[in-house]
This record gives sequence, structure tokens and C-alpha cells, in this order.
Amino acid sequence: MLWLKAFHIVVVVSWFAGLFYLPRLFVNHAMATEPAEIARLKLMEGKLYRFVTPISWLVLVSGVWLWLGFGFGGGWLHAKLFLVLLLFGYHHYCGKLVRQFAADQNTRSHVFYRWFNEVPVLMLVAIVILVVVKPF
Repeated sequence: MLWLKAFHIVVVVSWFAGLFYLPRLFVNHAMATEPAEIARLKLMEGKLYRFVTPISWLVLVSGVWLWLGFGFGGGWLHAKLFLVLLLFGYHHYCGKLVRQFAADQNTRSHVFYRWFNEVPVLMLVAIVILVVVKPF
């Protein structure tokens, strides 16, 4: 089970790396004006989203497997699972944004994406506190 826990941590870190970087690409894309730069950012956004999506499924599978193996319970776990569910929603919303940028249909400014970029950071802080401190 420790190997599984280590694997889960690695895929969580990898998923979060993608969730941190993808909105940063959106910031750059919203500010871009050169056609070559826009094309490059579209390519990067699409490739990154397609790369981190299977990683998100590995997070889910390994997390469920850990839960079944260790039988965790308590309020902290329910709160964590709720935040993870919100992260999956965030991830899929990023996919919608990738498709909008690819179709040149972005309507938001780089300032919006700068704030949007902070959401996974706040979620990570909350999830780590829940897992380590188990406040309830």
C-alpha cells in the first residue's frame, strides 16, 4: 500500500503541475497578438490538456484504491473529496477554455485568467491541510 500511496502522490503532483501551468498559458494567450505566438499557444494548450487528462484519471483510480485499502473515514475525507470533485470540475472547465481558445472564441481578459490561475493553489492548500491535520 505504501507503493500505491507514493504513486498517488506523484500523479497528484503531476496533475497539479498541469493545473498550475495551463491557466498560465491562458494568461499569455489572452495577451497575445502575433499570429505565430497564438498558434504556438493553441498547440501548447491542447497538448498539455491532453497530457494531464489521463493523469487526472490516475489520481482518481489510485485515490479510490487507497480509500478501499485503508478505509479512511471522517469529516476531513468528505471535505477533501468535495474539493477533489471541484478540481475535476476546474479541470474540465479548462478543457472548455482550451476549445474556446482553439476556436478563437475567448471573451475574457488576461486579468481573469490571472485570478483563475490561483484556484488550484487555494485548493491544494486546503486539501493538504485536510489530509495532514485532519481537523474534523
